[in-house]
Amino acid sequence: MGRMCEPLVVGRVIGEVLDSFTPTQTMEVTYQSNNLIFNGRELLPSTVSSKPKVTVHGGELRSSFTLVMIDPDSPGPSDPYLREHLHWMVTDIPGATDASFGREVMQYEVPNPSTGIHRFVFALFRQKGRQAVVMPPTMRDRFNTRRFTSENDLGLPVAAVYFNCQRENACRRRRTYH
Repeated sequence: MGRMCEPLVVGRVIGEVLDSFTPTQTMEVTYQSNNLIFNGRELLPSTVSSKPKVTVHGGELRSSFTLVMIDPDSPGPSDPYLREHLHWMVTDIPGATDASFGREVMQYEVPNPSTGIHRFVFALFRQKGRQAVVMPPTMRDRFNTRRFTSENDLGLPVAAVYFNCQRENACRRRRTYH
């Protein structure tokens, strides 16, 4: 599995959401103001209010990829009974481009956790060909990444990254006394 996936194991992304995989692509996720996503980074909802730029590095233009963004902690980490909530899906992304060149199957939904710290996972899958995703999801709640990838013959992810997010006013602030 390699050192690249260790943060995904520690963050319980591998295990709860994804099966073990060996990354074969590099994916860069950047929100407004050049907020590059790395595993475990904490961001506020206001920082992720607009769709990120997701770039697939490597791969040939003939390659096609599917991107899913999910919240495995919905509606709250202590009782994630809506697991997984689908926030975004883009298919048919040509290799060596970004998600804007793909087909948006499910529009971007702004992360807005109401309770606890949520993980938001971006997973990238190599398609067997163009327009390979034949069964798009019908709803956002109770999405299952493993079932979706199995039904669409996508296999294991080729790249993944996640960030943490909690309610804006839930952020802890250190008090200073004078």
